[in-house]
Amino acid sequence: MAHVAIRREHRTNRRALRATLRRRTAETRATRRALRAVATGTPQPVRTRLVAAGLDDATAKRFAGAFSRGLVADDTRETDIKLKGRVRKTVAVKLFAARTFAARLATYRPKDNAFAARFELLAVAA
Repeated sequence: MAHVAIRREHRTNRRALRATLRRRTAETRATRRALRAVATGTPQPVRTRLVAAGLDDATAKRFAGAFSRGLVADDTRETDIKLKGRVRKTVAVKLFAARTFAARLATYRPKDNAFAARFELLAVAA
């Protein structure tokens, strides 16, 4: 009976290791993609700029909407988003130049103290 528990524990451990590897790979790819996009010098969405500045993709996605709220975009583009089923919708995406992004990053702080500290570190590094 002990060998069953050991096998189960081994399987759980391997599953956790694979999940960690997938997460790290996804984060690395998102960061490289964002850095390449920002290096072009063209206006980019807030999420891309936040990832390129050093924030992880999940946090960047979480705060992108609040970060850009009330901010005048330098440019806009249209993109399709997927809704339920096969339904798609075309939406406008705000694009920001490096100067506009840096100015907003210097002043934006979320209410959560932990995230506010991360944004403050990003502002200092930029």
